[in-house]
Formats: sequence, structure tokens, C-alpha cells
Amino acid sequence: MPLPFLTADRAFDGETEDVVLPHHDRQRWRRPYRPGPWRVGLAALVLLLASFVLVAAMIIAATTSVTAAWIWFGLAVLMIAAALRGLRIGVWVSSAGLRHVAFLTTRTTPWARVGTLRVVQQPVRWMGLPRTVQGQGLVLEARSGRSAGAPADGPVVLLSTHGADFLNRPAAFDRASDTVEAWADEYRMVSAARRTAG
Repeated sequence: MPLPFLTADRAFDGETEDVVLPHHDRQRWRRPYRPGPWRVGLAALVLLLASFVLVAAMIIAATTSVTAAWIWFGLAVLMIAAALRGLRIGVWVSSAGLRHVAFLTTRTTPWARVGTLRVVQQPVRWMGLPRTVQGQGLVLEARSGRSAGAPADGPVVLLSTHGADFLNRPAAFDRASDTVEAWADEYRMVSAARRTAG
């Protein structure tokens, strides 16, 4: 008799780790790849520091000023929110479109507006910092929504080989890029079929 936790582990082994199963709900937003170890490790470190700040807030509240304790408690809440937001950064897909989540912004592009998605060799940001290095990036060029003949929006780098998810993981970057491109191809064909039928 197979045990459920073993079956769940086996589903994420090997080459099938980024595959979306056919019975999954495509209406829900999902990340078509696993978060990288650098992203998860950084979030865990921030959460660990936030726990120390919470303990300090409790000690300050018990011994000295309650006002100062509230300040430290607010700092801990900000650290926890930043760690959770950092875990959400990346590319998300659903039948509605493609969503690019950054630390402070979220940009959703419907599949009908997705112009081209291609992997480009270019300078990319190292771990999201201002420093750039030579690498590969999955670049989105969206069509403008103003009119059919309007020029495309500027290119946006969705994923890169030197981001927190794919640093030192080129095979994972290739799989993730291929998966996002496959979603785009599928839903662009659906959008084109709807336009011709309508």
C-alpha cells in the first residue's frame, strides 16, 4: 500500500518537478517552477531574525517601555511581511495570463497581450541587486493594449540565470523558461481561435 507522503515526494523527483498535472485547476495562479534555495534561505534567515526581534520586543515590554516594545514589534512585522513577499517574487501563470511579481510591484499581462517570450543573452541583475553580470534572461515583450497597430511595450526580464531562483541552476532556468513559453504558446493559440471564431 503506497503511503501518501511517499507518493507526494515522488511526484517532485527528477524531471517531473515542474510539470503541471492535467487535473490541476488552470484558473488558479501558480508558479511553474520551484523557488530557488537562495530565495528560500534568505527568507528563512529574515524570519529567524524577526523571531529574535519579537523576543526582544517581549523582553522590552516586560522590563522597560511598552512604547519601545511596540516599535520593535512593528519592525518584526515588517520583516515577516518582507520575507513572505520575497517568497512570492517570480513569474506566475494561469489561464488568465502571466503575472510578474516584484518586491514592490505586480504586473499582470493577459495572454492576448503577450507578444514574444524569448531567452536572450544579455547583462542581467545578480540576485536582484543593481550589479549586472553577463547571463541569460527570459524576456517578455508585450503588445500594447491601446490599439491593434500600436507598438509593443518595452521588454521586461521575467527570469534570469543569476536571479535568486536560478543562481548556479542553469537546467532549472531552462525548464522554467520552456514551461512559461509553453503556457504562452498554448493560450496565444486559444486567444487566436477565439478571435477568429468571434
